[in-house]
Amino acid sequence: MKNIEVIVVSDGPDEKTAEMLTQLSWPFELQYFAIPKGHQGIARNRAVEKARSPLVLLIGDDIFLAADACERHKKAHSITQESIMVLGYTTWDPALTITPLMRWMEQSGVQFGYPMITRYAKAALPKHIQHQFTYTSNVSLPAKLLYQNKFREDVSLYGWEDIEWGKRLADLDVPLYYEPDAKGYHHHAYTDAQAWERARILGRSAVAMQKIVPELNVLPRGLKRIFYKVMGLLRTYKGMHYRAFLQGVRGAGG
Repeated sequence: MKNIEVIVVSDGPDEKTAEMLTQLSWPFELQYFAIPKGHQGIARNRAVEKARSPLVLLIGDDIFLAADACERHKKAHSITQESIMVLGYTTWDPALTITPLMRWMEQSGVQFGYPMITRYAKAALPKHIQHQFTYTSNVSLPAKLLYQNKFREDVSLYGWEDIEWGKRLADLDVPLYYEPDAKGYHHHAYTDAQAWERARILGRSAVAMQKIVPELNVLPRGLKRIFYKVMGLLRTYKGMHYRAFLQGVRGAGG
């Protein structure tokens, strides 16, 4: 623990968080600060500006790391002299009640697409797909690399900012290595209503991101848009997800 530096950034002032973090004792060095309410990408940028360690591991506020996750990330970086990103594996926190909906979200790729990259365990993902898996719930990279390639700060809605960031790093030929043994547990239960609202937000943010970075192609067009509409007629989890996503797209003028 002595070699770990933890930086917690509150996206908007939060008195209870500040009180908990500053009054308790921790077995590692802890930096905590709040920023004006903005966006998760902005919080990550402000964090790396204060980082003193050569490697940084990005996680979310609802991610619990396995006891050996940091060591697994560090070991993966040591296998090569080049700058790489290391993607850990994120799954639902077993302390939660995993509903059929949540199980579908994980297996379908709506939440995370790990089933699609099983074949690349302990290896680098193909360059042309790696940006789709730069999940900032559990990804590490050299601090200098992140400092030189920060997240966009001109987006405000949840979603896509990590994909856009990952695409820029892929274009710089920075590999994404998948280490499934570096595990994180997602402590965030979803109800049906929350899952479909998340999909609508993703639809709205896709419209915004498409305007800023057209080459990212996050909006379904042509036959893909028709496919989404047809699938949206089905009363299945996938159908309801596509329907909610398109509702978000239309609501944002896309």
